[in-house]
Amino acid sequence: MRKDEFAFYNLRTGEKGNDINLIFPGWKEGDERVAFFSPHDDDGILGPGYLVQAIPLFGGEVHVIIFCNGSGGYSVIEQKYIISALRARETARAYAHIGVKEEKIHRLDYDDYSVYPFIGYKLPGGEEGTFKKVVPLLRQLKITRVVVPNGYREHLDHTATYMVGSFDTPQVGDPVMADWGETEPIRSILQYAVWSDFSPEDAIVSQVDSSLRANRAVKAPLVVEKNILKAMEEYKTQAKIVSGLMKAREERQIGEEKVAEVYLSFDPRPRCVYKKYVDQISKIDG
Repeated sequence: MRKDEFAFYNLRTGEKGNDINLIFPGWKEGDERVAFFSPHDDDGILGPGYLVQAIPLFGGEVHVIIFCNGSGGYSVIEQKYIISALRARETARAYAHIGVKEEKIHRLDYDDYSVYPFIGYKLPGGEEGTFKKVVPLLRQLKITRVVVPNGYREHLDHTATYMVGSFDTPQVGDPVMADWGETEPIRSILQYAVWSDFSPEDAIVSQVDSSLRANRAVKAPLVVEKNILKAMEEYKTQAKIVSGLMKAREERQIGEEKVAEVYLSFDPRPRCVYKKYVDQISKIDG
C-alpha cells in the first residue's frame, strides 16, 4: 500500500485530499503515536481498521488499548473457562494482519459487560478504576492522538470506553498526578463506529442528507478490507457472533477498488466562549 492510495474527507466542509490533516489536524509526521481504544479485542479491527493501516504510511505509530478480556464472548459452553486465553492468542494473530505488533497491544483486562462500574479513580470499595490505568499508560507511551469507540447505542462496554476516552484523556496533559509521568496534551480525539451510527446530537448539518452523523471519512484501497477479513478469520471463537457484522461490511465498498470508513471528530473539552454571550447581551440591551 501507498499513502497516495488513501483519501481523507471532511464531510462537514466538503474538503478532500490525500492529507491526513483532514482527519488529524496539525499532524506531525514522525512524531505521532495514536492510541485506539478498543472495548473488546476485535472492535479495534472492525471499527477503525483502515485508519490503523494508514497511520504508519504517514509516519505515525499505532497502539491498541483493549479494555475487556473476552470473558463473555464464548458461543459454546466448553470454552467458558478458557475463552480469555483463546481470545488473547487470536488477537495477536489478528492484529498482525493489519500491521500491529503484539507489543503494541495493551490489555486492561476488565471482564466483558463490566467496564462501566470501573470508570473513575478511587472506587467506593477502595479499588482504583480506569483513570489510574489509562492516564499513566498514555503518558508512558507519549500518545499524541486518541481514537475512541462510538458511545451511542452499541454496547455498554463501548459507551464506557467512550466515556473514559472523552473524560480521562484530556487529563493526560493537565498538570495533575505529577508522579504518573510527563504531561503533554492529546492533540485530537476521534470517534469510530463498529455497528451503530453516531449520536444525532453531533450530526452534521447537510443540505444533501440530513441523516449524516459522521463528519470525517477515509477512502482506502480494497486491500485494507481484505486484510480486515483475514484478521477476523483468526477469531475462530467469534465466528457466529460477528457473522452479521461481516456481512454488513459489504456496504463499505465504493466501485470495485475502494472502500470507506467514517468517523466523528469532536472536542472532548469544548471551551465556553463568553464573547458571543456578551455580544448578545449588549445587543438585547440596545
